[in-house]
Amino acid sequence: MTPARAVVALGANLGDTRAALDEAVRELRALPLTSKVVCSTPIASVAVTLDGPDPSKPGYLNAVALVETRLAPSILLEALHAIEERHGRVRRERWGDRTLDLDLIAYGDVTSDDPRLTLPHPRAHERDFVLAPWAEVDPDAILPGRGRVARLRDELAAGAS
Repeated sequence: MTPARAVVALGANLGDTRAALDEAVRELRALPLTSKVVCSTPIASVAVTLDGPDPSKPGYLNAVALVETRLAPSILLEALHAIEERHGRVRRERWGDRTLDLDLIAYGDVTSDDPRLTLPHPRAHERDFVLAPWAEVDPDAILPGRGRVARLRDELAAGAS
């Protein structure tokens, strides 16, 4: 099986967020059938809740990792959930505070409408905290079905100003 490039968004807003992201990247590098992991510089962002951005919540530290893997997308997602659980992730409320959040944003050119694994991630194009670090580690990246990540980032920034 030829390796695929997976894009994983990392985020945390509870506890030692820097340590959580660093350890998660180490765990990504240790995954079986995974040959390369490159991670962006972490950036700070405002918490996003179901009601929108909420500066009263603890802020997030976010990054994006590019992962070369031969794991199937569903197996990779299971591995991401296992890493989250090892870091104390509790899924009580949608978009709630978390010790670690790992989202599978894209997996090569694979598209999926499966409710358990939608690819590419349906809101990635709306999130600067995904687009900016992704463009940093891969300036020529393409979000399947949406276009160049750098262009999407720039359009999002222009709309916010």
